[in-house]
Amino acid sequence: MKISVSTLPFYPQPLEDVLNRLVELDVQYCEIINEYPHQFLENDLFDSYDLKTSIHTPLSDINLASHNQAMRNSSISEIKKSMETASQLGSEIVVVHPGHMPILGRRFTDKILQYNRDSLKECSQHARELGVTMCVENMPDIEGLLYKDLGELKSLILDIDAYITLDVGHAHNNRYSVKDMLKCSRIRHIHLSDNDGSYDSHNALGNKGVNGKGIDFISLFNGLKNIKYNGILVVEVEEIHSVEESLLYLKKILN
Repeated sequence: MKISVSTLPFYPQPLEDVLNRLVELDVQYCEIINEYPHQFLENDLFDSYDLKTSIHTPLSDINLASHNQAMRNSSISEIKKSMETASQLGSEIVVVHPGHMPILGRRFTDKILQYNRDSLKECSQHARELGVTMCVENMPDIEGLLYKDLGELKSLILDIDAYITLDVGHAHNNRYSVKDMLKCSRIRHIHLSDNDGSYDSHNALGNKGVNGKGIDFISLFNGLKNIKYNGILVVEVEEIHSVEESLLYLKKILN
């Protein structure tokens, strides 16, 4: 399997330092969160490393479902810029978060969902024009976030002609079993972390939390083999020490 590591736990270290550490850990893939201080990514830096990359579009101050058209357009523009960066770097996969419900948006739920759908459709079209694959990520159980429900996300993805980043930690936080997570079609990319189901804590893999109700990764990997998943598996944990713990855990259970 293709094991990648997100830059999330290293944030905001200089990207060169992060890449050097990943080389030391014998990692061949890296997912870069494309926002400050890593908003400008140059080919020259990556040419020095034998690392394949995926790009996670910006998280901060982005809302594709904003009721404010100027903010919505700005968010779309930032996502498109990130896709263009991915294309320039030769990164096939671009991860995108769906929008979230504005503070007063519940009074206009249908309109907010339409804004979100239209924004994502525009971004999906841009991705196809660039030759990159847009993968929309399912969200954790946090009030206001859209597309926590995998069934709703699947319907959206088919509508806008895109793909899914399955975040197994988010799905577990929303009480999905491994079996039900993998029923979702169009999974092209996967984020890995662990939690006890109560909160999206981005623990090291195998760290099941205080109540021991963590993710059954053995069942997950068996299920991925059954559906012939051949994409990237990104370790997306909160702390730096959790990266090495997760890689050791993966080596143990995959061998």
